[in-house]
Amino acid sequence: MSYIQSNYINNNDAQIFNNIKNSNDKKAQLKKVANEFESMFITKMMKLMDKTVDREDGIFGKESKYQDTFKEFVFQEVGRNLSSNERTSFGFAKQIYNQMERYIQ
Repeated sequence: MSYIQSNYINNNDAQIFNNIKNSNDKKAQLKKVANEFESMFITKMMKLMDKTVDREDGIFGKESKYQDTFKEFVFQEVGRNLSSNERTSFGFAKQIYNQMERYIQ
């Protein structure tokens, strides 16, 4: 992982964490955390799926660090978009929220 990529990811994660932490409503915080968890799960799944693709003699040639960085950003955005839409969500966020809601005071 390049310095720019890791720096962007760390800053982005910190912004998301601060956004969740600054919310005063505990249920809203739980909903955001559950959605972010699902987003991270989808992103990780896409990265692992990408590793299974045979790249030899591909149309883009050899892999480069620039392609890896770009794919990392794309996977994060796709993960967030899929998890934030009810029609495309895997349903993890909803299940987590429903199970943890009763513990919030």
